[in-house]
Amino acid sequence: MKNRDDNLKRVIVDFKKLTPEILALLVERYPDGYDDDHIISFRNQHNDMIEAVEVTTKDTMYLVKVSSKLAVTMENYDVDDYEEFADNDPEAVQPPKIDD
Repeated sequence: MKNRDDNLKRVIVDFKKLTPEILALLVERYPDGYDDDHIISFRNQHNDMIEAVEVTTKDTMYLVKVSSKLAVTMENYDVDDYEEFADNDPEAVQPPKIDD
């Protein structure tokens, strides 16, 4: 029996390439943030250890690399901030401004 995930396109996404669509999926899937139980660890083609969290659409499985910027951006997510941007615009998601 085939798993539904076997036919999905797999995409690894860095914070710098995060689109509003993927950010919205992350916040929806992990409304209270993600923890160690949600993190998937694997080695990429360069044998680097990667840690990511997973979100899935009907045709794609996204593995979003875990970083402190991702956690802060998810915490501060407000859908109204992204209304004017296209879903596939990576420039729409900017690193969070952290006050010193």
